[in-house]
Amino acid sequence: MERPVLIETSARHAHVSQADLETLFGAGYALTPIKDLSQPGQFACAERVQVIGSKGSFPAVSILGPTRPETQVELSATDARSIGLSAPIRESGDLDGSAGCRLVGPAGEVTLEKGVVVAKRHVHMTPESAAEYGIADKQIVQVSVPSNGRALIFGDVVARVNPQYALAMHIDTDEANAACTAPGAIGEIIL
Repeated sequence: MERPVLIETSARHAHVSQADLETLFGAGYALTPIKDLSQPGQFACAERVQVIGSKGSFPAVSILGPTRPETQVELSATDARSIGLSAPIRESGDLDGSAGCRLVGPAGEVTLEKGVVVAKRHVHMTPESAAEYGIADKQIVQVSVPSNGRALIFGDVVARVNPQYALAMHIDTDEANAACTAPGAIGEIIL
């Protein structure tokens, strides 16, 4: 492979602001890291929240840390539809015009007017790996994903280049199921 990339499945999760964290879990509350993620400084937390849409809810959605300036919920398209949300496909942090929902924690609840998205498939890259692969920040690429009987090529993959990143592609559970990806799967970036 000329441009190999680890394929990781990003299941439904929430990122919360400090203010919303304290509303949900109590004044002065801090996230409890339980597992480091592949992206440096990112971690899965012990805390869970209920995500409520117009037709249903998910009772225990993972929070990923650290806290962020604005709260957002990332769902697959299937997840969003199943609880009655019309979530647009967006890059993380691009929340204007996105769906809203309610979040419920043990100490309170937050109503989001916006913040629910289906994450646009993307490849995290360091500047060094981007230079080696001949890829620029925000460039749209394709990624070929081998699979036993369900190999496919994902289009519309945005390259996100930052010194704080590690080389990995993130897809949601709908996409991972479509390709029958297994943990540790390696794809190839196609320009």
